[in-house]
Amino acid sequence: MGRISVELPDEMEKQLRFKTVERFGGKKGDLSRALEEAVRIWIAKK
Repeated sequence: MGRISVELPDEMEKQLRFKTVERFGGKKGDLSRALEEAVRIWIAKK
């Protein structure tokens, strides 16, 4: 499994974390799960 380090603007990170907790509940690994889903959708659209 690969690892990618990304820097986001503070407000975007805050929104991402809030939406992740809202959607998945805030368990360990949920942020990775949300980002993986976002990348899959982005790849599918391209």
